[in-house]
Amino acid sequence: MMISSEGYYEENLKGKTKEQIMSTIRGLKQEIGLLKKTMESPDYGQEAIVHPSEDTRIHWTREYLKRAKLAYNQAGGKYTLSKAEEKTADFDSNMDSICKIIFSIGGFFGGYRSYVVELSDEVKAYTKLWEDEEPLSLLDTDNDETFTKATFIASIAALHIGEWRRRYSTQRFGYTVCDGTQWELEFEYNNGHKPVRFDGDNSYPYNFDRLKMLFGIDDIEEDEDE
Repeated sequence: MMISSEGYYEENLKGKTKEQIMSTIRGLKQEIGLLKKTMESPDYGQEAIVHPSEDTRIHWTREYLKRAKLAYNQAGGKYTLSKAEEKTADFDSNMDSICKIIFSIGGFFGGYRSYVVELSDEVKAYTKLWEDEEPLSLLDTDNDETFTKATFIASIAALHIGEWRRRYSTQRFGYTVCDGTQWELEFEYNNGHKPVRFDGDNSYPYNFDRLKMLFGIDDIEEDEDE
């Protein structure tokens, strides 16, 4: 069972020096990285998942990290973002300027289906298979209503995509896979920011299934297309 961020502060941070808190911050960042790597491994899911699950632990460890950074500043420190955190902060700060999202997934033999969401005052969504376009209905499963721009951006923000690696490969785990599934996720902006792209080859971020759910992707339908 996980405790609240304030409970974590009382047990682990209260009364500590800024040096001790910084040591805790490093440990929390390492823990998040290890949990993500566990979930991103090709072998993940072959054994029973122990509760609380890695996904739940990532959520709460991220909350503890936020509280630890605040405690560090309160103890007289001045927290400096790492390069990885700067990239995350840049992605998050430009979220409202996203005007188009293109998510492509598929394989060499079956072709690639692209899921396109255009964000202006309204949300226009459609799929592309080869040159054919079909309207795509995006449903906010939390509210049983179609997305607005604000609710779609909020759902993207909840995925913490700014923390993702730019490239995912099974070679990271010592595997080489031929063919299979490739994917690409690209964000375009209306404020002059350069497009941001993520991609992978038979390897995925820890919360990739939640991304597919956001685009209304059914695994059975995807298998039929390949």
